[in-house]
Amino acid sequence: MGIGLTEGILIAAIAMLLFGGKKIPQLGRTLGESIKGFKEGMKHEPKDSADKIEEKSDKKKS
Repeated sequence: MGIGLTEGILIAAIAMLLFGGKKIPQLGRTLGESIKGFKEGMKHEPKDSADKIEEKSDKKKS
């Protein structure tokens, strides 16, 4: 149930009409950087959150 060839071509054509040929690479680069930053943030967040939870529970015990 993914995007087929016809749908991909249609999406690309609409993007070209909306943004023009010169903006497409810039938009792709920005999107890639955003995804990369999001993934890096997700890797570090659980570790930080777990540390904060442990600190709070240690303070309550004292």
